[in-house]
Amino acid sequence: MRVLVLVAGDPVSSVATRRGRYDRLIREATGDAWTGRWAAHDIRTLAPLPGPRDAEAFIITGSSASVTEHTPWMSRAEDLVRGIAFARVPLLGICFGHQMVAEALGGEVRRNPLGREIGTVRLERVADDPLFRGLPRVLDVNATHVDAVARLPPGAEVLATTALDRAAAFRVGSTIRAVQFHPEFDADVMRGYLVARSDVVRAEGGDPEALLGRVHGGTRGRDMLGNFARWAGGG
Repeated sequence: MRVLVLVAGDPVSSVATRRGRYDRLIREATGDAWTGRWAAHDIRTLAPLPGPRDAEAFIITGSSASVTEHTPWMSRAEDLVRGIAFARVPLLGICFGHQMVAEALGGEVRRNPLGREIGTVRLERVADDPLFRGLPRVLDVNATHVDAVARLPPGAEVLATTALDRAAAFRVGSTIRAVQFHPEFDADVMRGYLVARSDVVRAEGGDPEALLGRVHGGTRGRDMLGNFARWAGGG
């Protein structure tokens, strides 16, 4: 039994230096909810991609890249996403991964007309799902993105929204889940992103100091990763 993390990017350098790559952050946040093996594959390389049945579950990470670039490595990875969906293997897309899942399965991603979403934000659940088992209808999560899913894939259902994103989480069928926010980010990582992005946030008319003041340690992302791990493992 293993979870295969498909690495699509790296955290900002200050966070990566102190805390490691996305796959490490995801493993740490999931904790002992997954008792099987972990593996990672960088989908940006030319190395052969894994097959859709090479793991019991897949997670696609975030990235500073945009799926709207439609680079060759993204096209290859989207083929894999379609294969995973066809094979009915559990898959969780995070941030960039959320957008890649949408594009691969027939949706559309654009720059969010409502602007950058960054910091600790309020999430409102609009449907029940194993991903949110034991969680309240309204909760806080950590996010950082400028693109958003403008059109959902056929058959997709929205699971949660934020003030700036009407498709902050969605599902396709019984095995595909995608979240625009970062469930692996704790308060320390979120603060690192806000410091790294402070100049661009300020240039866009935002207040990075106020956003830093809203970051707290009570977000529930690790609970969602634990729920995904248990669900993928049959628990």
